[in-house]
Amino acid sequence: RMAFGQPRIEYKTNAQMRSMHEAGLVLSQALDAAVAAAAPGKTTKDLDAVFASVLKDAGATSNFLGYHGFPATICTSVNEEVVHGIPGDRVLQDGDILSIDGGAILDGWHSDSARTVIVGTADPEDQRLSDVTEAAMWHGIAALATGKFVGDIGNAVDDYVSSVPGKALGILEDYVGHGIGSEMHMAPDVPNYRTNHRGPKIRPGLCLAIEPMLVRGSIETAVLDDDWTVVTTDGKRSCQWEHSVAVHEKGIWVLSTPDGGAAKLAPLGVVPVPIP
Repeated sequence: RMAFGQPRIEYKTNAQMRSMHEAGLVLSQALDAAVAAAAPGKTTKDLDAVFASVLKDAGATSNFLGYHGFPATICTSVNEEVVHGIPGDRVLQDGDILSIDGGAILDGWHSDSARTVIVGTADPEDQRLSDVTEAAMWHGIAALATGKFVGDIGNAVDDYVSSVPGKALGILEDYVGHGIGSEMHMAPDVPNYRTNHRGPKIRPGLCLAIEPMLVRGSIETAVLDDDWTVVTTDGKRSCQWEHSVAVHEKGIWVLSTPDGGAAKLAPLGVVPVPIP
């Protein structure tokens, strides 16, 4: 399974990628519901229940629940929590910045996506953080359509983030995107920053979860005593956006959106093509 010390990449058939899109559509609906439920006074556990019920109704299962012992169907990361926050009794407050990361399995095929929502009244700097992170993700996805190597994605994310006027935002380096398919986390790694490693060639059948995580302060992180929740060590706020994307012979298709990413990719000059 190993070639030159690199884990083998799973390349999907068109039929398998279409199944992944079905899983992605369920996930998109579940995230819609969880984001809509995020309001002051709600607990993060409330959002987990909303998300879980959408999966159940669609006949899908969670790829987060039980993953290495993770106890919930979504990760809810609030304020200085970067990723892998565990839903519980924490009550959402006005002005919290909340990243919701979730996944779904349908017919054995995985999807993975994350969104950030600001609860109630947004601090303009938090709104900027979320907007820049989301745009950085789309720049990375556009690079998957036009680039030659997986490393081009991180280059595009990094170039966009460093070009944004105003106070510089940090790109997390401890956590990266990944391949996805018959499992949630697969080869290859997808860094969100510029490296001198080109990574594997982009070719049809490659499916990736592209997920930049940005912070308002230092990119240093620590893991809390629950062994899951990752926080910024300086307590500054953070943000995550993520989509799963497929490459096929005709182009790319964002698997965790109903429109394949068409609306958000149009301004970047990329037209996604449905999987044949």
